[in-house]
Amino acid sequence: MKKALVLGITGQDGSYLAEILLESGIEVHGLIRKSATGNTKNIDHLLNSDFYKSGKLKLVKGDLLDSASIFKAISTIMPDYIYNEADQDHVAWSYDIPSYSITTTTTSVINILEAIRTINPKINYFQPVSSNMFGVPNEEPQNEETYHNPVSPYGIAKSATFHLCNFYRKSYDMNISTGILYNHESPRRPDEYLSRKVTLAVAKIKNGLQKELILGDLSGFVDWGYAKDFMNIAKKINESNHNDNFVIGTGKLTKVEDFVKKAFSQAELDWSNYVKTSDEFKRPVSTGRLCADITKLKSKLGIEPNVDIDELISIMLESDLKLVKSI
Repeated sequence: MKKALVLGITGQDGSYLAEILLESGIEVHGLIRKSATGNTKNIDHLLNSDFYKSGKLKLVKGDLLDSASIFKAISTIMPDYIYNEADQDHVAWSYDIPSYSITTTTTSVINILEAIRTINPKINYFQPVSSNMFGVPNEEPQNEETYHNPVSPYGIAKSATFHLCNFYRKSYDMNISTGILYNHESPRRPDEYLSRKVTLAVAKIKNGLQKELILGDLSGFVDWGYAKDFMNIAKKINESNHNDNFVIGTGKLTKVEDFVKKAFSQAELDWSNYVKTSDEFKRPVSTGRLCADITKLKSKLGIEPNVDIDELISIMLESDLKLVKSI
């Protein structure tokens, strides 16, 4: 049986990826770090499943910032695949904790790649990076060769990680793939992210638990996709023989204001009665129009995201309505 090590298994992407891998017959080992508040919410259903009871899902203690625990995990498990879904992934937070953001996002990847190079350089490694590398892009849509112009510590860190992965792939003949991920959302997003902040607020307003929603700039455009969709693609990339960089996105932009309108409309509410804006939620520097060109993904792997913006909002809103009613 093939084995995969998923770093960041308790997060949005890692938890969906674990489900996908397990359902395809792969044994999954998930790295889990200590948390004062508990952090297994996204995988509790897996921990109560036959996958965990039968040993097909196993948890390993460790931390991305502890290189010894990463080395130990890889050398003990000897996985066929590694997916690094762990980092400080919030753009706004990266302005407040830039050093931590860059350390967890970039320095830790050096430690992972060095461990792979030492233990087994033939491991298939998937590293997600971000469209935030492009920042204010010089072309639209963006592809794998688009110039990097990041405007946040998070984007800078992801750009450095992208170049590190390319360096290790070329210099040491390692099986490394990167996914340049555009915005991807789900019910498992924390509510500090715009998309989930909106759908959860709509659910609360619908049930009389919240009176208004305060947001930042509504004029921006975002390429939004579904996280589970993207993780299906990540698996296919890492199991292919391409060892290459791939843009993963929908290639369709939605105005932030329209996302908000759609969410309220699906709940049969008039958004203008509840939404206010505040400069408090605006970023120091805004990104440009980040829109994915997935020509390479479609031509080389024959795959693309399936869930459009309306279905994504429906998935998230339905989940949040159930959540609110259970409170």
